[in-house]
Amino acid sequence: MDTRVAILAIIAHDNGSAQEINAILHEHAKYIIGRMGLPYRERGMNIISVAVDAPQDVINSLAGKIGRLEGVTAKTLYSPQ
Repeated sequence: MDTRVAILAIIAHDNGSAQEINAILHEHAKYIIGRMGLPYRERGMNIISVAVDAPQDVINSLAGKIGRLEGVTAKTLYSPQ
């Protein structure tokens, strides 16, 4: 199955969603290349970037699950190939 490399950008406005985000990411651990999380305390949010190498439908599912969480925004940027 063909895979794509992508970056999933996540902004969580609610600290309570961290456990749910981590659980979803754990479900997709075999596709994750790496991740970086930055707490932005002054604005009360967390900024997370996740690099993945996965089939496009898996990436879409991951972004959709995270993006549907309350107070969370998720966007995906794909590599050209």
